Amino acid sequence: MATRKEFLKTAGLVGLAGMVNPVSMMAATTAPQRQQSPGWTDGSRLVVSVSMQFEAGGQPAHPESPFPQNMPKGYKDWPANTWYEYGYKEGIPRMLDNWDKHGIKVTSHMVGSAVEKNPALAREIVQRGHEAAAHGRDWSSQYMLSYEEEKRFIKDGVEAVKKATGVMPVGYNANWLRRGDNTLTILQELGFLYHIDDLSRDEPFITKVNNIDFAVVPYTLRCNDIQLITGQWFSTDQFLQQVKMEFDQLYEEAAHRRRMMSISFHDRIGGSPQMVKATSELFAYMQQHAGVSFKRKDEIAKMALADKHTIRE
Repeated sequence: MATRKEFLKTAGLVGLAGMVNPVSMMAATTAPQRQQSPGWTDGSRLVVSVSMQFEAGGQPAHPESPFPQNMPKGYKDWPANTWYEYGYKEGIPRMLDNWDKHGIKVTSHMVGSAVEKNPALAREIVQRGHEAAAHGRDWSSQYMLSYEEEKRFIKDGVEAVKKATGVMPVGYNANWLRRGDNTLTILQELGFLYHIDDLSRDEPFITKVNNIDFAVVPYTLRCNDIQLITGQWFSTDQFLQQVKMEFDQLYEEAAHRRRMMSISFHDRIGGSPQMVKATSELFAYMQQHAGVSFKRKDEIAKMALADKHTIRE
C-alpha cells in the first residue's frame, strides 16, 4: 500500500498527465509535510511507557467513585473510601509483583498526601526500580491557583515524594491533565525535565519553556483503566482487545518512524486481580515482538532531549 508521500507524488504526476484538475493537483503537491522523527536512538522499534498512579489516600472528602450517587455533604462516604484503600492495600503491591514478573520498569505518579499516608509503599516502588514522578500535593485541581499558590502546591507534593523515597521527581502529571497557564514555567523553574499532560502525539517531543528545552511525554485516555474500566465499564477482555489493537497499529508504524505507546493504570483499578491477569497477558504478547522495550518516562524524556531529531514545537 502506498505511503502518504508516495500518494502525493503520484497525485502530482497524474495531475500533469491531465487526469486531475489543476486545483486538485495544487492541493496535493502543496500539502504540508508532517514532522516525523526517525527511530529510537537505542535501537528500539517501539517503546512502551507504563504509568502507575499512586493516588489512594490522597482523595478529597467527597471523592469520585464507581458508585452511581455521591453521598450528601456532611456524611462520609465509607464504601467509596474503602475503594480507595484497596489501591494501597492490594492494588499497588499486586502490580509491583506483575512488573517484576515481566521484568519491566514503570513510572509512578505520586500524589503528595497519598505518599505521606503510605511512605513505606512509595519507598518500595523506588527500591524496586521504578520512577517516582510528581502528581501534586493532593488530589485537587491547580489550574485556578495563582502563580505562587500553584508553585507551593507543586513543591509540597515534590517534598512529600522526596522525603519518602529519597528521590527528587523530574516528571509531572496534573490532576486530570488540567494544568494552568503558569504550570510549565513553574515546573521548569523547579528543575523538572518533562510533563505528560498532553494527548497530541504518539511520541515524545520538545517545547521551549523560558527559552529552555522541556520534554513532553504524551499521555493517552485510549489505553487508560480509569477511562475504559471505570468510565465506560469495559470488561477486562474488551480492555485487553482494545489495547492490543493499539499496540499492533503502533508496532506497524514503528517500522518507519518513532512510535511510543502509553498505557495507564490506577492503584485501585489496574491492581485488581482480573486487570493484573489481563495486563500480564498483554505484556507477554507485546514482549513476543522484536524491538519492543518498556521504559520509564524519565528515560524517555532524557532520550528525547538528547536527540537532535526529536520533534520540536
